[in-house]
Amino acid sequence: MPLKLTLLLCAVLIGVAVVALTRTSALAQADKPGTAAAPAAVHPADVTSRDAIVAALYDSISGPPGDRDWERFRSLFIPEAQLIATFKKKDGTLGYKAMTVQGYVDGAGKYFKEHGFYEREVSRKLETFGSVTHIFSTYESRETKDGKPFERGINSIQLYNDGARWWVVDVYWTGETAENPIPDQYLSKSGQ
Repeated sequence: MPLKLTLLLCAVLIGVAVVALTRTSALAQADKPGTAAAPAAVHPADVTSRDAIVAALYDSISGPPGDRDWERFRSLFIPEAQLIATFKKKDGTLGYKAMTVQGYVDGAGKYFKEHGFYEREVSRKLETFGSVTHIFSTYESRETKDGKPFERGINSIQLYNDGARWWVVDVYWTGETAENPIPDQYLSKSGQ
């Protein structure tokens, strides 16, 4: 085999090996649980129970026009958390927007600077197995603390307890529409 062809073949094989090793290393890193640095709770009482962390979640985004306590908000979530909104698009199809915690802070923070926003839980359905908790949290959104709700919907909240505190893993939500009203079972206070 000519030297030039041998060198080319060696270069290709080395390239394939490097790609395979890099991919294997990346996959191994992705399988490592909880490797990102987690923020400390700004208010330690916020993370002592499921009730406390859900209350802190709603409280940290609610208020009159202006800034929110985003450090408190961030401290509720695991570093890899997602916030995902689902909605009907203008063409009638369903869509979603997935955000990191910082992505949510950046987008909602701009709106909250100019608009009052108060969101509160009106009903809850809860399921827990081991360290995993799922909450269907029915909410109402208002522009003022005691104003008339302009939106209702359901937050699907996944929580994780690491033995020391509670964490929000993700919040996945959709607003109520005429075509998709909230069923009565998600409006009653039982099931908490």
